[in-house]
Amino acid sequence: MADLTAAPGTRSSATARILRVAGPLVELENTGRVAMNDLVLLGAARLPAEVVAITTSRVTVQAYEYTGGLAPGQTGRPLGVPVSARLSPDLLGGVFDGLLRPLTAAGDRLTPGAGANPAPGRGRRFTPAVVTGQQVPEGAVIGEAGAGGGPRPRILVPPGCGGEVTYVATEAEHPEEAVLAVVGGTEVRSVTSWPVRRPRPVRERVPAVAPLTTGQRVIDLLFPVARGSTVAVPGGFGTGKTVLLQQIAKWCDADVIVYVGCGERGNEMADVIAEFSELSDPRTGGRLADRTVIVANTSNMPMMAREASIHTGATVAEYFRDMGYDVVVIADSTSRWAEALREFGSRTGELPAEEGYPAGLASALAAFYERAGAVTTLGAGPGSVTVIGAVSPPGGDLAEPVTAHTERCVRCRWTLDRELAYARHYPALSWSHSFSRDASALAPSRAGRETAELRAAVSGLLAEADRLADLVDLVGIGALPAPERVSVLAGRLVREGLLQQSALSSNDAHCTPAKTAALADAVLTVVERCRSLVASGTPPEEVEQAGFTALLRAREEAGPDGTATVRAAGDAVLRALGELR
Repeated sequence: MADLTAAPGTRSSATARILRVAGPLVELENTGRVAMNDLVLLGAARLPAEVVAITTSRVTVQAYEYTGGLAPGQTGRPLGVPVSARLSPDLLGGVFDGLLRPLTAAGDRLTPGAGANPAPGRGRRFTPAVVTGQQVPEGAVIGEAGAGGGPRPRILVPPGCGGEVTYVATEAEHPEEAVLAVVGGTEVRSVTSWPVRRPRPVRERVPAVAPLTTGQRVIDLLFPVARGSTVAVPGGFGTGKTVLLQQIAKWCDADVIVYVGCGERGNEMADVIAEFSELSDPRTGGRLADRTVIVANTSNMPMMAREASIHTGATVAEYFRDMGYDVVVIADSTSRWAEALREFGSRTGELPAEEGYPAGLASALAAFYERAGAVTTLGAGPGSVTVIGAVSPPGGDLAEPVTAHTERCVRCRWTLDRELAYARHYPALSWSHSFSRDASALAPSRAGRETAELRAAVSGLLAEADRLADLVDLVGIGALPAPERVSVLAGRLVREGLLQQSALSSNDAHCTPAKTAALADAVLTVVERCRSLVASGTPPEEVEQAGFTALLRAREEAGPDGTATVRAAGDAVLRALGELR
């Protein structure tokens, strides 16, 4: 949760007086020495607020909660520390609001000032990994906390510390606030805090060259993403953004998932929470929720908490990245985060830019996506944060500012197409308007080269089919030459037999790279046989009327790794085509 219990910092411990309350904006005087982004507690309810403007006589703060009842003359308490996230192993499996305050059950509502005195965590069993007298650097692992089906959280030496271990706790269950070790005179606990707007330090950033397998064929084959890369998912209303992102959260091979529902409808977030609590993790056999952190900042929650939720999610991801894990941050959606920035900018009198968004929108988006990356952690181990951000352009206008600025910051774009969605083709990912700059970086391995060859062949078939689509609408399929009729058929086989994927099918919701490659190879082999038949004089009408049902149904009849079933379906279609000779 937001660290509202931190002791006052050295900058200020004065009690300020409230001068004006204008919605979430509050002006104070007599604040002492404060800095931008410092935390202030307002009124008797101790409403959390953040410093956003400073003049010689006044300080303006933005409140993260409803300010009803707050009035001039009441007091505010600057803490002298920036707004921070309270990080602990108990985050895994939890559901939190935009300030990382726990939501323990569906329908819970936080009372004003909730989190000012957080309840202690449940405590976990600590297993030490160091001994007294050992020299350890910053970021080193001193032990593990807890056990279970999900990743085991590691207790690290805080950044900026290091030295001799003068005390280490025994292997036992310890309270959350217990001192687990003393390193170089610094006490190390399982709970820590970090300013949400400040990236956590690393030893170095390294090239992102390992693929992140999402389990979605159209992505893994045509538009792959590397661990530590960035993705934008633009799409209008009804194109299936939320379902696609939920599928990625459920099935991608990351160690930890941080799902940020930024301004989403409450019923959608309730469905996400319910599904994650019920699903089993295909990697561990435990609950999928055990390796997931959900930040549920819905549209009816305070606007400024929505603005903070994106930074909170990135901070949580970096916390687990520093343990040596691969983390995926899913932000749904950054458009509603940008709308919060616009609303805040209008209230502070900031000069608006395109469509009323603040002039610093591009910088804010870049700062968020910059927190992604594959790194060598301070403890000298590998880790990564992959950021996938949905964009909800009004009216599906992909030229609007949030979409345009986001595309400059990311390495992959998965554009969702309204026409595909209305044709019930899911995922409705447009192969003509999407791209992946990671594809070339993922190709050097043998498997990568083979996938690159399949990608090139499938992309060529789709491009040729798209080129002919308008012509077919004008003159009809019968007016086309035989080779081009096969190209139209090939496009249909690729779309229906390979790229479509049902999120409701137990066999097809998730697809391994082996099954994806088998499906692509089967489709390409069948298309090549069709071309050779037409070239040898077989009428294209007979080829089009051949039985392709086995191939088209293979994706749902074969299990997630059912390559043998896919090959059998392809062979059955080839035998049927052989009878046309």
